[in-house]
Amino acid sequence: MRYRNLSHSSDVLIRRLHFFYGNRNKLFALWWGIRTGRRLSFDGKCYFKRYPGSEITIGNNCQFLSRAFSNQIGINRPCMISTLAEEAIIEIGDNCGFSGTVIGAFKYIKIGKNVRSGANVLITDSDWHPEDSRSGSPRPVIIGENVWLGGNSVVLKGVNIGENAVIGANSVVTKNIPANVIAAGNPCKVIRIISNK
Repeated sequence: MRYRNLSHSSDVLIRRLHFFYGNRNKLFALWWGIRTGRRLSFDGKCYFKRYPGSEITIGNNCQFLSRAFSNQIGINRPCMISTLAEEAIIEIGDNCGFSGTVIGAFKYIKIGKNVRSGANVLITDSDWHPEDSRSGSPRPVIIGENVWLGGNSVVLKGVNIGENAVIGANSVVTKNIPANVIAAGNPCKVIRIISNK
């Protein structure tokens, strides 16, 4: 019994130390010219990169989990937030949580308040190879408030996800998803309306 308590207590202590050292992430964000809100928390190293002339804004009370064991579902990469073109914009609202999430903007990505991003989610507004003639132009991505993105989901360019929507794990979102629904699959489709009753 004592051994189990010791191992749990040690795990809690290690997690607290990681959050303490998360202050270095705030310094990295400052170094890259990212505007951050208050009370951000980090577990593990989060990678930031802001292209000259672009803008990244992160709201208050956001959490970024980047270590493999930051949550029990397992994270296979650190959080990475980057703009990749001049005048690109990323806006992240208050009270959002990210676990190994990659957000890459060539044009515009807006994430509303209270968004949950499950482990290893990708959010992008581009095909990432603008030099290739087969690649289309970037198109904005807008994710409404209180959206839940299930683990390993991919949100692609030109997508609007309405508020309170739930996106199932491993979904590939290629088209708009309305508010107050559960959607899943590849391609992601509405499977149920969320009722308040």
